[in-house]
Amino acid sequence: MSNRYDTIVIGGGQTGLTVGHELAERGQRFLIIDASERIGDTWRRRWDSLVLFTPAGLDGLPGMPFPSPRPDRFVTKDEVADYLEKYAEAMELPVLSATRVERLSHDGNSFQVETDRDVFLSDNVVVAMANYQQPKVPDFAAELSPEVRQVHSHVYRSPSSLQPGPALVVGMGNSGAEIGLELARERETYVSGKPFAVVPFHIDTWFGRKIGVKMVRFMATKVLTTSTPMGRLVRPKMLGKSAPLVRVKPKDLVAAGAERVPRVVGARDGMPLLADGRTLDVANVVWCTGYRPGFDWIDLPVFEEDGRPRHRRGVVEEQPGLYFCGLFFQHALWSETLPGMPRDARYVVDHLVAAGQPSRVFH
Repeated sequence: MSNRYDTIVIGGGQTGLTVGHELAERGQRFLIIDASERIGDTWRRRWDSLVLFTPAGLDGLPGMPFPSPRPDRFVTKDEVADYLEKYAEAMELPVLSATRVERLSHDGNSFQVETDRDVFLSDNVVVAMANYQQPKVPDFAAELSPEVRQVHSHVYRSPSSLQPGPALVVGMGNSGAEIGLELARERETYVSGKPFAVVPFHIDTWFGRKIGVKMVRFMATKVLTTSTPMGRLVRPKMLGKSAPLVRVKPKDLVAAGAERVPRVVGARDGMPLLADGRTLDVANVVWCTGYRPGFDWIDLPVFEEDGRPRHRRGVVEEQPGLYFCGLFFQHALWSETLPGMPRDARYVVDHLVAAGQPSRVFH
């Protein structure tokens, strides 16, 4: 059957492409299915000024270094998108783009991957997607005045995404800090919330580029893992939390003119209500409040109550042949990043092949 494969990979971002590379190296007949029109579109759709926290020398995928005249240069999100597109071409990976998976199930013999084009069958499925699927905003957002423009960081592109007037940025993860800094440079800006943690140096300095980032990488890929006592202690506390602030520090926001305010707890008279009882008269609210897992299209009983998949390093033991890759803290703190994810991809594919699934050369 032309629609049957050894393995189907759902998601054609950096994780799906890396899993595909590992499958090709092991002779699997596989297909990568991605909803975007072009490889790399997930990166292209992020806000315009986004720059990675890791330098080019750490951002390459297996078999192809990241092209850059300087390995210590921090690259833009559009450069990442273009690199992924070239990577798929160079590795000759079979990607079916512009195809949305609508349902994943198992009939007792094979996985059935139902898309908006066709139905595909496979012995294995690797869901190569992050936890960050559905933008999350608080319920009281609906109580804000219709005159307040509300956008989630998922759709924010630049200050021109907003209407004139003051802005409130809700959330102090990396997206909130970076968008808050960008807005503070050109308008009255409030930033609500407290960071989970802050990296104690500036990554754009010589020390940060040459030494600091490598130190953080060692901690985030070798020390804080499910294989170490420290990693197992920290992981439950970090799930559901925002990552430590990396480039923009709280003091940078204040220096740029942003006012830090307490947590937003509701709405009063159509305006955001703060935990200290104040309301803010703003024209815009940018919700940098994270995402919910969006795996409701997977019709298999493999999830916790909060929507997170049950797995061990990406292996779903209660559903043989099903794997996840690219999840936050899947095995290590940096499991969803370009430098950290390839190890998880290798582990998942090694397990898949060792489980005794068919292994035929892909032509």
